[in-house]
Amino acid sequence: MQIDNRVPPLPRLEPRTQQLILSYFVSATSWLVLGTLIGLLMSVKMPFPDFLGGTGWISFGRLRPVHTNMLFWGWASTALVGLALYVVPRVSRAQLYRPELARWGLWIWNFTVAWGSVVLLAGQNNGDLEYREYPWYVSLPFAAFVVLAAIALIGTVARRHEKEIYISSIYIGAGFLWTIVLWAMAYQPFLQNGAGGIVVQGYYMHSGVGVWFTPLALGSIYYFLPRLLNKPVYSYALGLLGFWTLALYYPTIGVHHFLFAPIPWWLQTVAVLFSVGMMLPVWSATGNLLLTCRGEGGIIARSYPLLFMVVGITIYGLGSLQGTLQALRSVNIVTHFTDWTVAHAHLMMYGFVSYLAWGGIYALAPRLTGHEPKRFWVGMHFWLATVGIFIYFTFLTIGGAIRGVALVNGIPFVQSITYEYPYWIARIVGGMLMFLSHVVFAFNVAAMRPSNAGRVELAEEAA
Repeated sequence: MQIDNRVPPLPRLEPRTQQLILSYFVSATSWLVLGTLIGLLMSVKMPFPDFLGGTGWISFGRLRPVHTNMLFWGWASTALVGLALYVVPRVSRAQLYRPELARWGLWIWNFTVAWGSVVLLAGQNNGDLEYREYPWYVSLPFAAFVVLAAIALIGTVARRHEKEIYISSIYIGAGFLWTIVLWAMAYQPFLQNGAGGIVVQGYYMHSGVGVWFTPLALGSIYYFLPRLLNKPVYSYALGLLGFWTLALYYPTIGVHHFLFAPIPWWLQTVAVLFSVGMMLPVWSATGNLLLTCRGEGGIIARSYPLLFMVVGITIYGLGSLQGTLQALRSVNIVTHFTDWTVAHAHLMMYGFVSYLAWGGIYALAPRLTGHEPKRFWVGMHFWLATVGIFIYFTFLTIGGAIRGVALVNGIPFVQSITYEYPYWIARIVGGMLMFLSHVVFAFNVAAMRPSNAGRVELAEEAA
């Protein structure tokens, strides 16, 4: 096979960019540990509401938005943006454009999460709007961060030395552009009233996952998975099919969270139909990535980064199938307002987004620092997290189904809550294992810190 000498070699990653990426990983890990510690406290408060006090700053109603926003924006977003700062320059064969923008953005981002957490604990919020509880004056720096990071990443693509735009850059760049539009719509005052406000909330709440986390996670995995396996992705065409159908179907499906609400029936029906249509982008991406792994079982079994990725990809496919099923009215009427939905949300944000982020960090950080964590501790992280989310998801799904059937059969709401009590105890066990896995992950991140010996030169990436 002849080598095309017209393709420029990969430039060495600037030390400043390396340090910037590692700073994103350290920040993300800190928010992960703190956010899940708060989540563990909340899980105890479900069966024991007066634990450590039931009112004020540590009441469940104030802790819950702090927990979700800290993990959404502090952990998952920071980790995925850190991976994007590496992936986009690599596939563009260019240095990161204006890295100082991403550096300023990290400071703004950490400040926003910390400030927003204090504001929410103090009882100030944007109303009962899930994942949108930050008041506008707290959320404004968040928008500034997205804009700054978007300029850095899209500017890198514009200055690329690679003729083609790889699928990773397409996903990641679109994720930033979509999220800027998403934020602008979510905080327009004239869109927040009446039934229209419900529609906008459904759009924002669901699209926060689908047009932000999903593109960033898939964009990263489309680079790291083939790279670690040392083989091309199974089908570039399938990757593009998954992207464009995601863009087509996802923005309209958020209303399926509000079936039977006082909003137009036709709009609810469109949300249900497009939720079914989501199987096309989901299984295009899932099938494409799993087929890339075909015949590589031996390599995957010996590599925890790959194992994290394969589990995350699989959960993306199966969890999205569950999401489609529960969007059907006949299923939704049973599962809505129960812990079934809580289990599904955790499965997707944890089993899909977090597992892909962990896989990417374990694959990349040692290349930047020259230090790898001990295999035992990476395995401990994987198995504690996997057993924990399995317990969490299984018991809350069963408890939610039992409670949903009880509500459909006319059991009073307060009485139906008592049916879930033993499943809440099991959630504490699962949550404890998940939190312990995050402590181990933080230990592993510390083990991958740079040393005076210098960082690994990415010689294998120059081929």
